[in-house]
Amino acid sequence: MDDTDALMSIGTFARRVGLAPSALRFYDDCDVLRPAYVDGVTGYRYYAHGQQARAVLVRRLREAGMPLTDASVVLDGTREEARAILEGHARRARETAASAQSAIEEILRDLSGERRATVRLGGAELASAVRQVAPAVASAPVREEFPVLGCVLIELERQEVRLVATDRYRLAVRAMRPSSFEGDPCRVLVSVMELKDIASWAMRFADISIEVERGRVRLHGDGAERDLPAVDETFPDYRMILDSLPAARHRIIADRTALRAAIADAGHDGPLTLHTDEQQLILAFRGPVTSRLSAVCTGASVRIAFDPGVLLPALDAGVGPDVLLEISSPAQPVVVRSADQGSFTTLVMPVRDTSTDA
Repeated sequence: MDDTDALMSIGTFARRVGLAPSALRFYDDCDVLRPAYVDGVTGYRYYAHGQQARAVLVRRLREAGMPLTDASVVLDGTREEARAILEGHARRARETAASAQSAIEEILRDLSGERRATVRLGGAELASAVRQVAPAVASAPVREEFPVLGCVLIELERQEVRLVATDRYRLAVRAMRPSSFEGDPCRVLVSVMELKDIASWAMRFADISIEVERGRVRLHGDGAERDLPAVDETFPDYRMILDSLPAARHRIIADRTALRAAIADAGHDGPLTLHTDEQQLILAFRGPVTSRLSAVCTGASVRIAFDPGVLLPALDAGVGPDVLLEISSPAQPVVVRSADQGSFTTLVMPVRDTSTDA
């Protein structure tokens, strides 16, 4: 009998426990849920029936928004340690619930094209997307010199609606799946200030439709409607930027809230240096170490510097408990995104590491 006869393939196991195969691979990489057997020739992963309870618990913890570092304690710690982690997480969830409601107050942007299209989205989803991409728009002085950097690009396609913004140091892309689509793929540019105003309006509706025709943008929600003026500018070719990124050589997964707090609490203007040391992320400003955080680090040790004023908004705009940094080199743009949710991606330019200068 083959060794795998009593085991389940990753696809079968994924359906049994309610996790995607990609999530199972991710949890394998992070030592959270190792397969019972890996075929040395094909690399296929196989799971035992006895692993189902752990997998379901992993899924439930992640659905509750728990960071992997805390989830590992619940999975492998003592009962007392698990209870303390769970109670602490529940308390933080209650404290942030109110701010999460008010945090949804931004909306739409960026379309250009003469074709006609109508898509339908959730009002809250659109507002959340605006909240995520808007921080990547350039500051007012830069917008005066380069008006296009004060705009958000809205791309409408049958499978996805995308919001894109950049200030040349950051690039934010949020993808949404429409509930319906009619017409032709098109794109339009809109002012970020106009889009933020529309976002507050769209929050009142469970669903809204976005209609684009000859560069005109109109939103409809439950009998009400709003016009969103289009901007006649040429947006940078963000797809070329994404396609030209080298392959990531280093990956860092950290508690997003803890990393954000460590940077903000340090109270320095920067530059901020991040350094990986085994499964630790070390933060330093101009040399002295300010914080050490638990992290999942893959690849060789890496040292990279950022402007905190650029990195912090990228962390704020993320979703989920964990943040993933994908680094090709200390001089190339760094991909900042949720560790297990791919609908929102930010590119952040690093800066020169001056901490080792004589």
